[in-house]
Amino acid sequence: MEQAAIAPPAHDAHAAHGAVETSTGVTNTKLAMWIFLSSECLLFGALIATYLLYRDRSKGLSASSVYNIPFTSATSFILLMSSLTMVLALAAIQRGDYRRTKIWIIATALFGMTFIGGQIYEFTEFTRKGLNVDTNLFGSSFFVLTGLHGAHVTVGIVWLMSLWGMSMQGRLTQGDAERVEVAGLYWHFVDIVWIVIFTVIYLLPQP
Repeated sequence: MEQAAIAPPAHDAHAAHGAVETSTGVTNTKLAMWIFLSSECLLFGALIATYLLYRDRSKGLSASSVYNIPFTSATSFILLMSSLTMVLALAAIQRGDYRRTKIWIIATALFGMTFIGGQIYEFTEFTRKGLNVDTNLFGSSFFVLTGLHGAHVTVGIVWLMSLWGMSMQGRLTQGDAERVEVAGLYWHFVDIVWIVIFTVIYLLPQP
């Protein structure tokens, strides 16, 4: 008599997809991302503290005299909307809706590109009016903080475009939902960090 086939343990099935759970109940990939984001919180916390320290100690032209708050508010809203499309992309791939997955991933990337385009325009205007990274300590802390955030958004855009490329080739399936989820964790992080930066730089009363 033939023996009935024994189904592989659940943890082996997860391992086959590279989603090995840790003792915390989350996969290695997600745990690594959470650890990375924790270190990024320390980095941006230090940069924000540096900005607050020098914003009222530097002489000369300040960013507050060249702000275009309505414009920056509009680009900030676009970036925040990208968090919604990222959520929709994850929901779509989890239910196997690959057409909408492609749409929401590329929409998220395009929103990010729009934000970066707005930031480049704003930096150009600041430079034209005389505020540069070497103008004073305030200018240095401002451009380093916002520029580093912009670099993080750019990395996120490249990541999203790679996922979109995979989806267009049919290589991003329902079993790869964690890839989108991890990318979403990173993307939501840069959005939340921008809320803090925007509040501190543009909305807090200047001394």
